Amino acid sequence: MAHRSKLTPVGAPTRGTTNPNRLRRVDRWIASAPATSRLLRAADAPLVVDLGYGASPVTTVELARWLRRVRPDVRVLGLELDPVRVAVAQPAAVPPWLEFRRGGFELAGTRPVLVRAFNVLRQYQEDEVAGAWALVLGSMAPGGLLVEGTCDEIGRLSTWVLVSASGPLSLTLSMRLAGLDRPSTVAERLPKALIHRNVPGERVHALLTALDTCWATAAPHQAFGVRFRWLETVRLLAARGWPVLGPPSRIRLGELTVPWASVAPA
Repeated sequence: MAHRSKLTPVGAPTRGTTNPNRLRRVDRWIASAPATSRLLRAADAPLVVDLGYGASPVTTVELARWLRRVRPDVRVLGLELDPVRVAVAQPAAVPPWLEFRRGGFELAGTRPVLVRAFNVLRQYQEDEVAGAWALVLGSMAPGGLLVEGTCDEIGRLSTWVLVSASGPLSLTLSMRLAGLDRPSTVAERLPKALIHRNVPGERVHALLTALDTCWATAAPHQAFGVRFRWLETVRLLAARGWPVLGPPSRIRLGELTVPWASVAPA
């Protein structure tokens, strides 16, 4: 392995926009989803990297808090390309459990079991996504998982892909149900690999169209609350043949997880 000091950080700077609790939806999913929680529990001295945390370290600090519910001894490392952002984050560090360092897709020479990369690939081209995924996963510990996605500025709309060395595994849509007009609103925050695919003939477009149809059909359940309407929406979606992953406890939170094969670009 190359020595850390000789590695050149790889990637392009992000806008740096961040807010407290912006990533709470993906954080609680990582802490409870079977694949990620099992990975954390099984690992020896697990290291998790928060790639591209932005102008403030707040979301990395929050990630560490969520993950400690699964593994109290988890180490979390925030990586940023901008040395100024790394310097700003240092007062929040609690070595060795929470640290901040300069780095990019090469992961600064570390071998984490899990990487969260949120709002990092939005400024890249779609044809660059697979290469970025491969670079990150190639730097991780064997069996490692990447959670890559995007969200709006305050975390009401969020989507992410779970990626392994063998390829993408699933897509999760997560929405604040209160005030939701229609589920397809989340399309504006699809991961880079899918955001340009929300057009007729593509699987993700078919999923969002079906979701909207089921949401409209489930409108009478709004009388019992928006959560009941959403649960009925997902039930109707599954009845149409869409493979829905995850327990009802996750769905109740405004989440929908489907296998990647059901939404992969045509």
